[in-house]
Amino acid sequence: VGVAVLSFLPAMATAAAVPSRDLDAAKEAYAKGDVEASKLAHAARAPEKHSKVGGHLKSIVYGGLDGIITTFAVVAGAAGGDLAIEVVLILGISSVFADALSMGVGDALSTKAANQYALEERAREMWEMENNPEGEIQEMIEIFEEKGLSKEDATTAILAMSKNKEFFVDLMMAFELELEVPSEDDNPYFDGLVTFCSFVCFGFVPLMGYVVLYSIDLGDDKVNILFIIACCLTGLMLFVLGALKTMFTIQKWYAG
Repeated sequence: VGVAVLSFLPAMATAAAVPSRDLDAAKEAYAKGDVEASKLAHAARAPEKHSKVGGHLKSIVYGGLDGIITTFAVVAGAAGGDLAIEVVLILGISSVFADALSMGVGDALSTKAANQYALEERAREMWEMENNPEGEIQEMIEIFEEKGLSKEDATTAILAMSKNKEFFVDLMMAFELELEVPSEDDNPYFDGLVTFCSFVCFGFVPLMGYVVLYSIDLGDDKVNILFIIACCLTGLMLFVLGALKTMFTIQKWYAG
């Protein structure tokens, strides 16, 4: 077993250096449950194209959903209080930008703090690996045993992987501490900007009826009409946000 694992690792490294599959075809095969199509996709050796938007999906959905609900709550409260349309617009617009700023800054600072914590833990693990490699290797062997590997297989695999300290420390971060090491190009402030923009774009929608129809005479029932339009737009945007989310998942667009 040991010889097999050790001989397999160089092959893995070589394969990793070459594009290994047609990602779009692999996703389509998985969605259809087509095993043969999946095999063909992995044999295609086509360059994998990963969408960078998917990496910010959490910020887009989080900001958009909060923007829609928060703005609608302001509109509903103002309409329920029988406030003038001008007041609804002032409260709604000010709420959108104030809450968007709060959400964006909060996302950026919390992500930055999480990244700093992960990097500090990685530095500690690296120090321990350099000063007590035997202890760290033994910890990982025990973890792999808990995952279901035999002691022999776990020892062989860990000893092979421990030859690359950087890789092994990242492995310890994932399996021992359950932390993800942030990539070098990870920018928490960009995540915050995405949350801010998503909040503003989606959060403004419930107010569009008030903005577009502000100067149009809809009769004495204008306030109620505008509120009904706001309700419809809110429901529509919640559906749109869910449908957009399915572009990066395996769900059907109508189930998002």
